[in-house]
Amino acid sequence: MSARPSRRTIATAPRSAQPTKAVAAVVAAPAQAMALYEQIKDHISRKIQEGIWRAGDRLPSENELVTQFGISRMTVNRALRELVEQGRIVRVAGVGSFVAEDKPQSTLLQIANLASEIRQRGHDYRCDVLTVERTSATLEVAAALDLRTGESVFHSLCIHREDGLPVQLEDRHVNPRQVPQFAVQDFTLLQPSEYLVRNVPFDQIEHVVDAVMPTAEQATLLEMSPQEPCLLLTRRTWSRGVPITVVRCLHPATRYRLGSRFRADGNPVAG
Repeated sequence: MSARPSRRTIATAPRSAQPTKAVAAVVAAPAQAMALYEQIKDHISRKIQEGIWRAGDRLPSENELVTQFGISRMTVNRALRELVEQGRIVRVAGVGSFVAEDKPQSTLLQIANLASEIRQRGHDYRCDVLTVERTSATLEVAAALDLRTGESVFHSLCIHREDGLPVQLEDRHVNPRQVPQFAVQDFTLLQPSEYLVRNVPFDQIEHVVDAVMPTAEQATLLEMSPQEPCLLLTRRTWSRGVPITVVRCLHPATRYRLGSRFRADGNPVAG
């Protein structure tokens, strides 16, 4: 970081050899399948995401985390090291660990914010969340997320509207190992795509565009004729080689266009 981290220290739980009630909540039933270091990462990440710990705040020391959670120093060190690699925190030798300053994702391809695009045109945007559930991965979804067929995944289905007219059907599957809190989010406040971009660091992205005909169900949801063609954008994102999400975004071809502008070196044009 260019600026010196703030020295405001975050209050920690009392020292005790036994895990506290707060710790018990972290290792509740849904989290028990996670490795211990992942539970520490999830605990710290949620505090940052919820705004309890802000940029520049000093985190508890390794020793304090060891005592608070009743786990080994090696486990805590791994959790902090991976948070540094993900850009969530910074560590200053001899001083401590701090919440990192917010910075934009750096990717080869950008993920467009549909809500912002629509509002910039002066139009009304609305997202209708139809489904948020835990389901079994089909063969196709399992292959996309590097999971076993039938393994548990999160699924969401949304309709994005511009001035009340559907312009995108978003059919998303999310790897619960990467985003364990996905299904408990309030997507009436922050739609799934924006939540993932803001809160789950990714370093690879894949876009594939196809021309397709909608199914009868898709045509009904998009309030269009099943004889009209659609543009299908399939997107996958990864973090350190592990898939985060695969999403199929279906657009009526008469209502939406997909496009990008790049320089000769392959970088997107700003603005």
